[in-house]
Amino acid sequence: MGRNASALTLLAMLAGLSACGSASDTNQATSAAAPTPRIVDPIAVPAYVGEALADPERAMHQPTDARRHPAELIAFSGLKAGDRVLDLIPGDGYWSRIFSRIVGPEGRVYSVWPQAYADVAQGNVRTLQALAATPHYANIRVAVEPTATLTAPEPLDLVWTSQNYHDYPDAFMGNIDPAVLNRAVFAMLKPGGSWFIIDHAAAPGVGMGETERLHRIDPAIVRQQVEAAGFEYVGESRVLANPADDHRRTVFDPAIRGHTDQFVMRFRKTMTR
Repeated sequence: MGRNASALTLLAMLAGLSACGSASDTNQATSAAAPTPRIVDPIAVPAYVGEALADPERAMHQPTDARRHPAELIAFSGLKAGDRVLDLIPGDGYWSRIFSRIVGPEGRVYSVWPQAYADVAQGNVRTLQALAATPHYANIRVAVEPTATLTAPEPLDLVWTSQNYHDYPDAFMGNIDPAVLNRAVFAMLKPGGSWFIIDHAAAPGVGMGETERLHRIDPAIVRQQVEAAGFEYVGESRVLANPADDHRRTVFDPAIRGHTDQFVMRFRKTMTR
């Protein structure tokens, strides 16, 4: 019996070592298969972008340009004169104002809120409505749409959202699966059109686990979700990255607000779909 027990123990140890080796191999394979970021920095900025940023009508926003890097980000997006762009959850119009100057009189800017977000941002909605009524920003159209049904009145060249992708799965938005958003954006874009996402980074591996508490999302899950909707990953910029952000604080914490670690990704609707 003693020899049999020893043999059984040895077999169990060998099986355990074999299992450990398999797990290690699996982890290595997963790591090797992880998508590699395509960093586009430094980004060349066309003169027309600088001219749009110099618009005196956006003087209240210009002091924040140094930290928000609009020149590089808009250059990366590829937005140009005559384009149709949708600014999803536009806040007080920081981006919509710039887009208006870039696309010009032949272009169009759609500043759009989902109803659930508009319900808690009525002041911003009224601000954009008043802005769109002025001759200077006459190419802006403001709309509030059903939260789960995002549409556009014409095919778009660009859909842009800044710091709001992470809101969709949260309770106040109705816990909407981001797949619903990504499919809607895909349907609105022209073939070759771009889906541009800026958001607050969560710690790697967190997924969507901190969208409600910290207002952050893991960049890896965003890329995975968007590519699953049929988009092609174009690349990403690190101009808004902040290595000093440890991803543990809410983005509204005064110690980090306005300086969170943010990711910037551009995706393209394939020409054949």
